[in-house]
Amino acid sequence: MQIIEVLICYILIYENFMLDDLDRRILRFLQSDPTAPLSELAERCRSQPATVARRLDRLKADGVLRGLHAVIDWAVLGYGVEVSLRFTLDKTNSKAFDEFLAAARRIKQVIAIQTFSGRVDVRLSVIAKDMPDYQKLYRSEILNLPHIAELEALMHVATLKTAEALPL
Repeated sequence: MQIIEVLICYILIYENFMLDDLDRRILRFLQSDPTAPLSELAERCRSQPATVARRLDRLKADGVLRGLHAVIDWAVLGYGVEVSLRFTLDKTNSKAFDEFLAAARRIKQVIAIQTFSGRVDVRLSVIAKDMPDYQKLYRSEILNLPHIAELEALMHVATLKTAEALPL
């Protein structure tokens, strides 16, 4: 295959995900204020509202924009304890991952689930009101999750940086 053919294939495959300057401005301003009205967003992007609306529709259709979400301060709501639980699963059962993840999703205090390749298979972020609440959760829910080979609990002390915005 010649270089030109490879380049054309690359452009055809990745055409939907290439961002131009306007797309980057739209995303940058949405990251800073996702509730801004379309007219304000268009003004900040130095474009017309109809153009920005079409771009937003395309970014949504391409899966770049998956939605808006609220950032909740759990501590303000009385959840003063956050723990990161790292699990290594017993992989002798072919359904270990699926069964573990299904059970973890049912625990209402689990606020994030991540899977990994390597020594650690799954990380759960859990919240609790205080240490007695966490101990109750740990004993009644966490230790009853299926297929646990190893478990490590890391108590959250402080968040020093949270970067939710991409550098566009």
